[in-house]
Amino acid sequence: MIERLRSGDTAAFEPLVAPYRQPLYGLALRLTRNAEDAQEVSQEAFLRAFKYIRRFDVERSFKNWITKILVHAARHHAHKRFRQDRLAAADPVRERAREEAPERPESDHERRELRSRLMDCLDVLTPREREVFLLRDVEGLNIQETAKVAGGSAVSVRVHLSAARRKIRDRIKLRHPDLLERIS
Repeated sequence: MIERLRSGDTAAFEPLVAPYRQPLYGLALRLTRNAEDAQEVSQEAFLRAFKYIRRFDVERSFKNWITKILVHAARHHAHKRFRQDRLAAADPVRERAREEAPERPESDHERRELRSRLMDCLDVLTPREREVFLLRDVEGLNIQETAKVAGGSAVSVRVHLSAARRKIRDRIKLRHPDLLERIS
């Protein structure tokens, strides 16, 4: 597929990336914590993958390559969002509109509550710890793959992962002890 794509057959792109659409969107959602942002980040990742397919080393894992692109797109998006939020904070009209925006109703209150509580536990993590935790413990990448995707060493991944797990465990014990029964 990659060779077909590189030779100009753009129709080969969709079958190549189709198995990764949902998993990458899920990772983007966990990284951005917002469905709209996750859609934007995952689309950006697929566009970059298409644009830079010639740079892909066929000796390596396509899954890891496209995941790395998504993580970088999420980082870029977070920086862009931070700058926009800082500018918007100076605009009282935007801030008021954001505060008055209605919440989306969900059909399953319990699922929403559990997700909210789990996200609360992830909120104690630094962006790097969150990234490593999601890649390793949620996406299931091994330490080496996580290091390649996140752009660091295996030792750095282990350090951040250990800190992330400790912080999450402490947060669960402190604020959500009943979750221990549900996730054990």
